[in-house]
Amino acid sequence: MSEAGLKAVFLAERAMLLRLIAARLGNHAEAEDALHDMWLKLEALSVKPVAQPAAYLYRMAANIATDRRIAATRGAARDSAWLEAQPAADELPDTERDMIARERWRQIEAAMAAMPERMRTALRLFRLEHRPHKEIAAQLGITVSGVEKLLQRAYRQIHDAGGASGEGLERPRRHGEEGTADRDR
Repeated sequence: MSEAGLKAVFLAERAMLLRLIAARLGNHAEAEDALHDMWLKLEALSVKPVAQPAAYLYRMAANIATDRRIAATRGAARDSAWLEAQPAADELPDTERDMIARERWRQIEAAMAAMPERMRTALRLFRLEHRPHKEIAAQLGITVSGVEKLLQRAYRQIHDAGGASGEGLERPRRHGEEGTADRDR
């Protein structure tokens, strides 16, 4: 049967095709859309003669319904995963926290600008580019221990500049400074 004959069979079987798709999708409006898509596919299709045009159309309708059902399931799973990944309202930063964070970032940037070039480079490579100490050491031409010392000094400069919140970060004290355990106790 030719393309014109296939379209004629489609028009004759339209009501049954619609029922088939609606039964598979469970939604009449969605079935109408799928049937429209089927017609558009027939328009674009260069069909060779089909021995059983009605069977061909019913298989085409079943395949379209299956494709739409699979797409809907994947879409629902994707949407629910996206919604689960979204922060709750109380997890979102408020204006005050945002302003504090911006001010801390300015302090950190100022402290980094005041650092020697090698120290700033080591800090940038480690904290921003997530490079391992060994790779940083090779790039800077120093030992891994040297990288660790540079990073410790960089963190100290940032902390001293006020870029750290201070929460949970206490300045390490040397023996003999105020606040250390006295030997006399």
